[in-house]
Amino acid sequence: MPLQNRVTPLGDIVAVPQRGTFTGNRGTIHDPATRTLLKRRWSSRAWITCVCEFRGRRREVMATRSWTELFFLDEATALAAGHRPCFFCRRDDANRFRAAWAAGNAVSPPRATQMDDVLHAERLYGRVKRLHELRQPPHALPDGAMVQANGECYLIAGGEALRWSFDGYRAVRAPLVAPQLITPPSTLRALAAGYRPLLHASAVG
Repeated sequence: MPLQNRVTPLGDIVAVPQRGTFTGNRGTIHDPATRTLLKRRWSSRAWITCVCEFRGRRREVMATRSWTELFFLDEATALAAGHRPCFFCRRDDANRFRAAWAAGNAVSPPRATQMDDVLHAERLYGRVKRLHELRQPPHALPDGAMVQANGECYLIAGGEALRWSFDGYRAVRAPLVAPQLITPPSTLRALAAGYRPLLHASAVG
């Protein structure tokens, strides 16, 4: 039976058999004795995205009283949920993200905690996912942005909307009705300033 550790673009954590291409965490939110989630869905404002293997080491998932291993289809999914690159295992990507964040948001290069505070306000409305008004047509969004419409989540890549699923992306022809922005606005501005998230093969193949 799959563990409840797979994250959707809306930030929900669910149990599905498919595996992700990135891991990450929001602090410790599980019971290692049962390998099940606690009621809370974060214990830290540092929601990060990590590589699945680092220096030849792999963790046993949800087995210790350490951070709770979460998994994402790709980096665009993680960014949409409100995560950012890890400064430990993905230092180069994290520095590129910080530089693009600074350029896109017209601020000095921020500390990780400063980005975490901004993201925490943008990703949540109380305890649920916060969606944002879309101020431009979806096709004009930068690659890696995600929107919700028609009851589904969509990745924007090359000006096209691709429907998200745990298995990957699929092109759609139907127009997006009343789309809303899933990706936090500060992250969207980092994408517009040149940060390129790593996408699932189904989005680029």
